[in-house]
Amino acid sequence: MPNLRSLLSAVIFIAFVVFVEAWFGWRALLSPWRDVALPGVAAAVALTLFTYWLRALRVYDYYRHGMRGRFLVCLRLTLVHNLLNNLLPMRTGELSFPVLMARHFQVPPTHSVPVLLWFRLMDLHTLGLFAWVAAGASLLGPWAALSGAAVWLALLPVAQRLAPRLRDRLGDPQGGRVRALLYRAFDALPDSPRTFWRAWAWTFANWLLKLAVFVWVLGLFLEVPGAAAWLAVIAGDLTSVLPVHGVAGAGTYEAGVVAALLPFGVTADAALAAAVNLHLFLLGSAVFGGLLTFTLPGGRDALQNG
Repeated sequence: MPNLRSLLSAVIFIAFVVFVEAWFGWRALLSPWRDVALPGVAAAVALTLFTYWLRALRVYDYYRHGMRGRFLVCLRLTLVHNLLNNLLPMRTGELSFPVLMARHFQVPPTHSVPVLLWFRLMDLHTLGLFAWVAAGASLLGPWAALSGAAVWLALLPVAQRLAPRLRDRLGDPQGGRVRALLYRAFDALPDSPRTFWRAWAWTFANWLLKLAVFVWVLGLFLEVPGAAAWLAVIAGDLTSVLPVHGVAGAGTYEAGVVAALLPFGVTADAALAAAVNLHLFLLGSAVFGGLLTFTLPGGRDALQNG
């Protein structure tokens, strides 16, 4: 199955590259970049890099007792993890997080993997919040959107309070593989409301800035209503959870963006062209962030071994 999924990922990537060349031509598709002001692109890249810093702060704050005084190492870890996550197929880049946590901070995978799972659940919850606000404001009106967002946010304290009880109800964590995984996942959740909300605050700040920047970049290539732009960048990001997608998300990322734009009357050609350029910006920022690890202490070894 892993080999089949990797093969499908490569096939999707090659098919997408060939399709774009046959339908548009890569030269024509990339030509709008010539009209984009360099200071604007530089600002967008800088703000995207700042989101990586916010992600590193989330990890550093969560493990503050074990990482104290080593934020640059945590930042380097985050940049490498982000780079591999964006370039490797099938989310295999996620494996770098427990590996690097064990190598640099002696945190065993039995703890770092459940924590990463909780981070991803918080990411999905936050993306769902922004998606509801964007869709609700467009279809139902602002008051309905805000009411739904309040209900969605209320799920957070419920999850924080229920997790310890669910963990205790599982009993012996050695009672089977699934039971053990669930027990460790619940056990990795912050044991205090303060720690829980701090982690969520970093998550919210990161996604608010990242989505806003991506909406801005999308607007450089396509004029659409604000709600459409927000839903498009959210849909593109959500394609990363699909069981199968192309290398570096090629093809599937664009499909998510296009699918969100079509209901707003955007033509398929215009939506696809904008989606490709947005995705290239995403990948370029990730690569640039990865190259910055060379400037951090031990960065050359981290990128080669990560």
